Amino acid sequence: MEEVPHDCPGADSAQAGRGASCQGCPNQRLCASGAGATPDPAIEEIKEKMKTVKHKILVLSGKGGVGKSTFSAHLAHGLAEDENTQVHQSGSGWSPVYVEDNLGVMSVGFLLSSPDDAVIWRGPKKNGMIKQFLRDVDWGEVDYLIVDTPPGTSDEHLSVVQYLAAARIDGAVIITTPQEVSLQDVRKEINFCRKVKLPIIGVVENMSGFICPKCKKESQIFPPTTGGAELMCQDLEVPLLGRVPLDPLIGIQEFCDLRQSEEENLINS
Repeated sequence: MEEVPHDCPGADSAQAGRGASCQGCPNQRLCASGAGATPDPAIEEIKEKMKTVKHKILVLSGKGGVGKSTFSAHLAHGLAEDENTQVHQSGSGWSPVYVEDNLGVMSVGFLLSSPDDAVIWRGPKKNGMIKQFLRDVDWGEVDYLIVDTPPGTSDEHLSVVQYLAAARIDGAVIITTPQEVSLQDVRKEINFCRKVKLPIIGVVENMSGFICPKCKKESQIFPPTTGGAELMCQDLEVPLLGRVPLDPLIGIQEFCDLRQSEEENLINS
C-alpha cells in the first residue's frame, strides 16, 4: 500500500515532489513533473468535454477487495433508475458500451483481446488511458459519471484528480469493510483526499454483517473490533453514508449475468 507522506505539500503545490517529505514517496516523480510546469492542455479539453456531465463521483478505498467495483456498479444502476436521466450519443469520440439505455460503461477490459489478459503497463501509459477515457469518450448528456478506481493512492488517483480539477469533481465515496485491517488503509485514503483537496462525500461500510437467508440471524463475518466505520468517521469527522450487508444474492446475480453474456457472445459468433 502506497502511503501519502504525513506532511505532503499536495499535488497542486509549487513544492510538489520537491519537498523533504516527498523523498521516497512513490508519487514523487509524477508530482514533480507537474509542479511549476506548463499545464497539460488536456485539462482544458477534459473540462470542455465534461460540461455535459452534471456530477462526477470517484469511488475510492485504500484497501483492495472491499467491493469498490461492486458498489460502483450498484450505485450506477441505482442512479440509472431515475427516468429523467438521458443519454444522447453522437458520432464523435469513443462510444461507451451501453448495458441499459441510460447506463454506459467504459473499461480497459473492453480493449483487451481476452478477458484473461493482464494489464502490464507503466504509469505513463495508464495515465494516458485515463486521459483518453475522460477526453475522448462521447459520454453525451448524462447526470452522473462514476469513476471506479484501483486501491491505494497511486499515479492513477492523482491523474484523475488533476485531469478533472478544472471540470469540478463533486467528491469521493470511500468504501471500507468493518475490520481494522481495512480501516487502516481507508484512513490513509481520507488523508490523501484532504491533501489533494478532493471533497469527501462520505464513507460506506461494505460487507457489514451477514443475515442468514434461512434463520434470519445476523453474523459478523468481519468483526468491527475497533468500532468499525462509524467510530472512524466520528474520529476523522467525515459522514458515514450507510452500511451494506453481505448478500449472497449479489454473487448469484453477477454469476447469472456473466453466464448470459457468455451465451450471447457464443450465439453472436
